[in-house]
Amino acid sequence: MTERPATPAPFTTDDYRARMARAATAAADAGLAGLLVAPGPDLVWLTGYRPTSASERLTLLVLAPGHDPVLVVPTLEAGDAERAPGAPALTLRDWTDGQDPYAAAVPLLAGGGRYAVSDDTWAVHLLGLERRAPSSTSFTALGEALPMLRAVKDTAELDRLAAAGAAADAAYEKIKNVRFAGRRETDIAADLAALLREFGHAQVDFTVVGSGPNGADPHHEADDRVIADGDMVVLDFGGLKHGYGSDTTRTVHVGEPTAEERRVHEVVREAQERAVRAVRPGPTCQDVDRVARETIIEAGYGDRFIHRTGHGIGVTTHEPPYMVEGELQPLVPGMCFSVEPGIYLPGRFGVRIEDIVTVTDDGVRRLNTTSRELAIVQ
Repeated sequence: MTERPATPAPFTTDDYRARMARAATAAADAGLAGLLVAPGPDLVWLTGYRPTSASERLTLLVLAPGHDPVLVVPTLEAGDAERAPGAPALTLRDWTDGQDPYAAAVPLLAGGGRYAVSDDTWAVHLLGLERRAPSSTSFTALGEALPMLRAVKDTAELDRLAAAGAAADAAYEKIKNVRFAGRRETDIAADLAALLREFGHAQVDFTVVGSGPNGADPHHEADDRVIADGDMVVLDFGGLKHGYGSDTTRTVHVGEPTAEERRVHEVVREAQERAVRAVRPGPTCQDVDRVARETIIEAGYGDRFIHRTGHGIGVTTHEPPYMVEGELQPLVPGMCFSVEPGIYLPGRFGVRIEDIVTVTDDGVRRLNTTSRELAIVQ
């Protein structure tokens, strides 16, 4: 029987207090009057509070340098908010149906200034705040103002990301043993989802299964195509375990591949290997992208690598930083992101290989460790 790792200790109120203080300091350093955070990954990361569903009722965390954090919530959800692990580190201000919810929030913006608003904020709420806020108040996107707010992970976060990566690896090792030929893509996708849950994922976000020509679509949704002998199959899957993301891609082949298929796979494997080796403190995000892209260009497939080399990962499976041309953010220890070059030949097949990596003090650590060689499946 496989021994399962222990469940990590939950984050404490002190953890969330420190995050909110860090966010308020970052806001001040960026010249912001504060942060306005609606339900979504930023609110979960800052407070541990995840409303049971998206709602037209205003919920808003107000973080302002020099002031205690305040969470504005509907009265009917105040009980849930009070039970959030970060709740003791903030003040709750509730409002009741029939009242103007913005009347509870706008006094917290009385000093005016420029506020960064979380990217998940509903437009109706931002417009409501704009109508009622002092004329000296302006708003900007949190993702633009503080894109690296969640990018550097602490030890406890890295442990969760490593556990999620190990679970995805275990799912891959088992999926290689199932029969592919004669089954639909959706069948393999369902197998992958079940395996992710078997190995501890509470949430499955995606199970891309792109066989044959479907593999040339990087974000192909598994469909009823029957996988055949001779197909290249792209497997890209992930979700959340202990609240943190996994995301890995391997490309397998049903039966014996052609020489061209082996060559394309080897080009992608080499591009991925070189890009991972380029990860260390100091280089920029675009440097990682350039290393992967140059390898594929040299092999003659530059126009068939049609996406960025990577994306950050944490409480969501896609978040900053992004490994893409023009991103000049230097790599620093604690950053976690994917390295996933690919080659896509329309109407024929695609190849992608993806690992999550983290920047260490002196280099890089892979959080996915399964073989990146071309696997042959039945």
